Amino acid sequence: MRIYKEFMFDAAHYLPYAEEGHPNRRMHGHSFRVVVWLEGKPDPATGLVRHFEDVERELMKVRGELDHHLLNEIEGLEFPTLEKISAWIWNKLKGPLPEVARIEIHRASCNEGCVYDGPEDKA
Repeated sequence: MRIYKEFMFDAAHYLPYAEEGHPNRRMHGHSFRVVVWLEGKPDPATGLVRHFEDVERELMKVRGELDHHLLNEIEGLEFPTLEKISAWIWNKLKGPLPEVARIEIHRASCNEGCVYDGPEDKA
């Protein structure tokens, strides 16, 4: 069974590898919507895969590290593409929420996003 919880954050970034004169090379900002999926068997006693309060607490820690920050200044996000942000969030959550099964990031203003199902060796 899968459950999910969403959070949003706003942040600035720039893509230092973009060619000279490209708008993404300059600092700019986005609003991001993140969907975190967890997978597991519901506990027979509670009927829950995980208490949403536990999930919310961990997501707010991650949100606090991202929201209204320059992503390029965050360790591991020096090149803050959607792909790298997705993997970064996965790595932050996998310890406290081992049921993490998928990270989605959406940028509605650009009509784009990324879905990350974890590293290939996640067994």
